[in-house]
Order: sequence, then structure tokens, then C-alpha cells
Amino acid sequence: MLWEDKMIKSMTGYGQGDAGAGGRTATAEIKSVNHRYSEISVHMPGRFNYAEDSVRQLIKSSNNRGKIDVSVGFFSINEADNQITFNPAVAKQYYSGFRELQKSFDTTGDITLELLGSMPDVFKHDRPREDEDAIKLLVLEAVALALSAFDEMRLVEGAKLKTDLEKRLGILTCIIRKIEERAPEVRETYTTRLKERIAALADKPDDGLLEQRLAIEIALFAEKSSIDEELVRMSSHIEQFRTAIKDESGEPVGKKLDFIVQEMKREVNTIGSKANDLRITDLIIELKNEVENIREQVQNIN
Repeated sequence: MLWEDKMIKSMTGYGQGDAGAGGRTATAEIKSVNHRYSEISVHMPGRFNYAEDSVRQLIKSSNNRGKIDVSVGFFSINEADNQITFNPAVAKQYYSGFRELQKSFDTTGDITLELLGSMPDVFKHDRPREDEDAIKLLVLEAVALALSAFDEMRLVEGAKLKTDLEKRLGILTCIIRKIEERAPEVRETYTTRLKERIAALADKPDDGLLEQRLAIEIALFAEKSSIDEELVRMSSHIEQFRTAIKDESGEPVGKKLDFIVQEMKREVNTIGSKANDLRITDLIIELKNEVENIREQVQNIN
């Protein structure tokens, strides 16, 4: 798909693939659920264990998060893979044994071909040495087809996640702007109230001490309550997040987004602890809610 590398992928998905050649057929099924780390489980017939590592590496090449289950089946109608050997010596021993049984218990009964054929080791399924390279190639082809369908489903879901995240980033930006607009008003309101309080307490409002005391108090308040740096960093995190979900390299971005969200939460908590204003506190609650919604969505991204 031409647009595959230009979109983020969801961690959840399902895909199935079949590949056949020379009377052999391999089937593969891939499904995944959210997981903080990468966990790949491969289930296949024991005699094909030599292909497991290659299957695991193929899956791992495009997935760095999620709990992924891969099931591989194999069916062959190739005569070289299915050889049945008749053991007449064993069949004769069973026949003789049944005849002795009849004599010992003085009973009758038919000793049929069906009865003899059902006895252990009368017929033996001999499995010759398999062409491991050919079988591994067939298995990997089936897994690759399943992986393609699996990725396509994840891309569709990823597109929905991207749209939702972009909308939420816009909401975050809007809230940040409201806080930036409100912050200077908080300082002005505090300055006005402080002047009134100091003027009411001062014995001589015009002796020059008032302005000095005001300057000190205002400076202390400004230093303690300033959220300018946090707002700048928050805006930077939003842009980093927006850039990451537009990344066209095809590299998984889930872990990177998770880290950015953690930084967002840290800045929001700091702003909340410094804000000395009811309106900003209300905006912080909105901010925390949106960041948490984004965090939950990020858990779905590969």
C-alpha cells in the first residue's frame, strides 16, 4: 500500500494468509491486543520449529509493542511427504494371536482386514526428511500475507486514532491560549489587591516605603506563580506530538508518544500547583482531562 508508511498503526488487528506450492499448503493467522511491551507467541507444529525464529523476526520487524499471537498450520498431499508402510510380519503375529485367543476361550468370530489394519504398527506412516528450506519459505509466505492483512486493519484503525488525536491536540492548544490570556490578569488583580492591603496597613502611605514593599511582594509573587515556562514547554510538547503522528518514516511511534504524554502531564501538574486563580484552575481540570484522553488513545498505538 502506497500510503502505509505515512500513517500510524493501531496495536490491535487481525490477519490471515494462505500459501501453497507442490501439493503443500501453509496457513497463518495473526491477531494482537494492546500491551505496553512487545510479546510475540508463535504456535506451529513441533516438527517445524526450525522456522519459528524466522517467523518471529518477520513479525518483530514491523511491531515493537503489543501482545501478538501467530498460529501456523501445514497440510500436505505431496506423496514424498506421506509414505505408508505395511508391516506383514506384525499383521501375521496379530492374526496368530487372535486365532490362539479363539482356541483358548473356545469362541468364534471374524478376524477381518479392518480389525487387523486397526492394530498398532500394522501400517506405519513414515515421514521422510523434509525439505526444510522449501517448507520454511512456504510458511514465511503465508505469514507475510497474514501480516499484510493484519497491517491493513491496523492502518485503518490508526487513521481513526490520528483524527481523534489531532482533534484533542487542537483542544489542548485552545486551553493553553486561554490560560496564557488569563495569567497577566491574575498578576494585575494580585497587584491591585496588594496595594490596597498595604495602603490600609501603612502609617504613612507616602513615605516611599509603600512602593518598595509593593515591588518586593509583587516580585516574589511573580516568581512563585509564573507559569510562562511551563506553558511554553507544554506548547512545545503539543507540537512534538503532532509531528510524531505525522511521521512518514514508517517507524513505530507509540513509545515516543507515550513519553511525550508523560511530559505533558508533568507540565500540567506544575501549572496547576502554581496557579493562584479559580479560572485557571478550571482550565487545568479541562487540560488534565484531555491529556488523560490522549494517554488512553496512545496505549492503542504501535
